[in-house]
Amino acid sequence: MTILTTERLTLRPVAVGDFDALCRLWSDPVFVGDIGFGPFTPETVWLRLLRDVGHWQVFGHGNWALVDGDGAFAGTVGLFDYRRDIDPAFGAMETGWSLAPAFYGRGLAFEAMTALLHHADTALNIPRTVCIISPANVRSLKLAARLGYAVYHDGLFRNEPIRFLERRSRS
Repeated sequence: MTILTTERLTLRPVAVGDFDALCRLWSDPVFVGDIGFGPFTPETVWLRLLRDVGHWQVFGHGNWALVDGDGAFAGTVGLFDYRRDIDPAFGAMETGWSLAPAFYGRGLAFEAMTALLHHADTALNIPRTVCIISPANVRSLKLAARLGYAVYHDGLFRNEPIRFLERRSRS
């Protein structure tokens, strides 16, 4: 399994040992308020974690846990295929990021996603990635633009407005 490193982070595959940190993240009212859905019960977090561990087994990539220099869990970034019940279907691998509010404002999500996208472009040769972001999540929309994502569709996900964004490989 691929471990990525940046100046300030280690990106390692999510693992069962991340369950408690993920429960804290997905129950944090600031975090779930920013992304527009949640909070999640421990049962839902557990099922999502098992899905993410399975991605590594099937695809050789998935969600990476972000660990800072002090060993603290800062969040996740990922490259995945969740087969979302969404229209239009993606037709590409999806990316996403989830940063714990205690780590906001430090540029860590940009740093981690830059490493992930470089890996997707060069090692995995993925020609196009997509992401979905609530129109109210200004912070993530700004990050997506910095990463090279552009809106290609506005629609609904789970009956809520969602913005579809895409990025072409830079390699």
